[in-house]
Amino acid sequence: MSRTFLITGASKGIGLALSTRLAAAGHHVVGIARTPQAKFPGTLLTVDLSDDHAMRSALDDIAQRFQLDGVVNNVGLVRPASLADVTLSALDEVMRVNLHPALAAAQAALPGMKTRGWGRIVNLSSLTVLGMPQRTAYAAAKAALVSFTRSWGFELADTGITVNAVAPGPTETELFRANNPVGSEGERRYLSGVPMGRFGKPDEIASTIAFLLSDDAGFMTGQTLHVDGGASLGRAAF
Repeated sequence: MSRTFLITGASKGIGLALSTRLAAAGHHVVGIARTPQAKFPGTLLTVDLSDDHAMRSALDDIAQRFQLDGVVNNVGLVRPASLADVTLSALDEVMRVNLHPALAAAQAALPGMKTRGWGRIVNLSSLTVLGMPQRTAYAAAKAALVSFTRSWGFELADTGITVNAVAPGPTETELFRANNPVGSEGERRYLSGVPMGRFGKPDEIASTIAFLLSDDAGFMTGQTLHVDGGASLGRAAF
């Protein structure tokens, strides 16, 4: 059955990989992103999700135009800083960009999903919820998404709507590689924490999300899946 899924942060990285995978399976993808993508495999709206008014307006329009069967809350913002350097304004910005669109997108899709008795919400968390230097704000926001997942999963358990989260480890997106080139100290540091000894591929994360959006995942809700090459188990032994 062809369904329609809303994906935030859809124009690159994991969001684009997921959009491509879902479209190839015959689904319609409605993407939201700050930057355009000329070859997006669906309907892409260019919206700055840090602007609450623009975000709400876009989501209201999407909810009126499309019958949404699921939402993937993928957009995020990182502002690395040591504890001594975290500012309240940066904390607020990171929390707002990671959490406001997730709540608003779920609310936009909720009435239709409840009416049809079927729906999927997937929140993108992060390995950093287990602790990482210079990630005070980001880890807190991603931990809040895990809390959203458990609370919403409980609340919606009898509606036919499931809510789950995926927590990726280091993933080889364009942005990650720009910040951690091959052979760099950053690459070495990240790899040392992954027992499998490699980075994840965006499509590997996308495949897990696609499963959670499927009928096959209908008896699973409130869960967070770590897709991280074993990084959540502990540091590599080499």
